[in-house]
Amino acid sequence: MRTFKITERITYIGVNDRRTTLFENNWPIPYGVSYNSYLIKDKKNVLIDTVEYGSDGEFLDKIESLLGGKALDYLVVNHMEPDHSGMIKSVLAKYPAVKLIGNSKTFELLEKYYGVDKESFMCINDGDELSIGEGTLKFAAVPWVHWPETMVTLDLKDLVLFTCDAFGSYGTLDGGIFDSDYNMDEILIPEMRRYYSNIVSKYSQMVTRAINKLSGVEFKVIAPSHGVVWKEAPARVVGLYADWAAHKSEEGVVIVYASMYGNTANLADRLGAMLHNAGVKNIRTYDVSKTHVSYILSDILRFKGLLLGSCAYNTYMHPMMEHLCNEIKIMSPKNKVMGIFGTSGWNGAGAKAIAKFAQEQNINTVLPIVEALGAPTESKISATAQEFVNNFSKAVKE
Repeated sequence: MRTFKITERITYIGVNDRRTTLFENNWPIPYGVSYNSYLIKDKKNVLIDTVEYGSDGEFLDKIESLLGGKALDYLVVNHMEPDHSGMIKSVLAKYPAVKLIGNSKTFELLEKYYGVDKESFMCINDGDELSIGEGTLKFAAVPWVHWPETMVTLDLKDLVLFTCDAFGSYGTLDGGIFDSDYNMDEILIPEMRRYYSNIVSKYSQMVTRAINKLSGVEFKVIAPSHGVVWKEAPARVVGLYADWAAHKSEEGVVIVYASMYGNTANLADRLGAMLHNAGVKNIRTYDVSKTHVSYILSDILRFKGLLLGSCAYNTYMHPMMEHLCNEIKIMSPKNKVMGIFGTSGWNGAGAKAIAKFAQEQNINTVLPIVEALGAPTESKISATAQEFVNNFSKAVKE
């Protein structure tokens, strides 16, 4: 059975999921995902969250083996999403005397999802502490990171902070479980940023509030429910989340286009080359019909500039560009510099629709809009495109 010691008292008992292709049936996870659960052995034994139902046939066996015949006293439910709460009923069936620890919102959801008897509840409030023997657990509410009941739990003896989805990431834990076991910049940091942009970004204001709340809390280890356990450099992940929540970005431009017959794609490449010639670095160009929006959103979070272009489609923007715009609306990026381009046969509908979207979302848009009827030849676009590039490149570099 695959388990790892975090401290003498605390053991990782999570699982890797390499079978699921879409996280939340929406976001691609080519590197899989981990569901992390933890067991604290003390005078009172505590399970911190569970795993997704069916993801680990050995989950209960791990608990039983580590307990060595002793009772499981508590199950802390930091977050009720089923990829973390999915084994609650199975745990209750094996350990019917276990007490489920959570807040009032937790228990509302427990009843709705699993019909758990109120006799199993142990309701705690923000800031409450619970002695479990040598150690004490302290609970802090961090609502809307990213459900209303979410909380974090700190083991005051070993200074391990259990954060569930906060500070989480896509990606399995191949071999070890700690940040020191990986070249974090190779895959895991990009996957962490993609996880944040896809799932958490909408709640950035609440993330900032949670980080500020925890700023005075002493901890040595951050143990989330997805991704690596931060034992060597926990401050790094806090810093990354703080920057993303504050919408800090790098110089660079994400160009995204929707094109049916190649004209808008041609215009995207021309504008990319012109921005390069104007000295703009880190230009990423995507065909929104080919690249899943999950990856595009990650780069939108990362870079300051955003350039959206669409052909006209049924007197509107292309459906795949509309899908991206809807995800951008949900993501709610801040401090972006946006430009708009498009091609059409007669009415400029695609670019007009994007402009209306930008206005509705109060996104700072650099003018002029670069448009072409038919093919975007040099004679049609050169003057407008150069004016736009001059204005846009200056705004991105500021």
